[in-house]
Amino acid sequence: MPEIIPNLHPVFVHFTVALLSVSTGLFVVLQLFGSYLPESLRQQLRTVAHWNLWLGAAITVITVAAGFYAYNTVAHDAPSHAAMTDHRNWALATTPLFIGIALWSMVCVWRKKQLGGSFVVALLIAQLLLLSTAWRGGEVVYRYGLGVMSLPQSEGAGHAHAHGEGEGHTDGQAADEPMDFSGMDEAVEGDGHDHTH
Repeated sequence: MPEIIPNLHPVFVHFTVALLSVSTGLFVVLQLFGSYLPESLRQQLRTVAHWNLWLGAAITVITVAAGFYAYNTVAHDAPSHAAMTDHRNWALATTPLFIGIALWSMVCVWRKKQLGGSFVVALLIAQLLLLSTAWRGGEVVYRYGLGVMSLPQSEGAGHAHAHGEGEGHTDGQAADEPMDFSGMDEAVEGDGHDHTH
């Protein structure tokens, strides 16, 4: 696996986003529609929401650690460095908020206290920050190509399907004309941007 994925950050980050998003969704449902649900179902959903929040916050610590490793080891150039730094800064703002909310949740469960609307509002704010952070992480990979070992060529035996006339091609590119990816490797290796902190 390390030969395919340069670091483990992309693995852990999916757990962070999934667990915390499910937790947020369940807490919102309970806040808005909990009074219409049977007590047994309400209790089950509350338990699942708490556990998703706690596990999500715990794995986020690992996600951030793997992210710092990626930040300091992935080959990159100046534009991708700026995007990567932006992603890191959003993550550093989001992480303590979710950890604080998870601790808030634990204390309320331990004291058998109900979580009110302010908890859900804080969770929604944290969720918006999380989604913004995730969006920037996607930009780092899909726009700047960080952590990607190679780009596929759209020609030869590996290009098994046919496009319709002009489909998916812009700027006058013919449907059967291969796209030019020359110079893409230079974005990662060309300026030799050395990353040391």
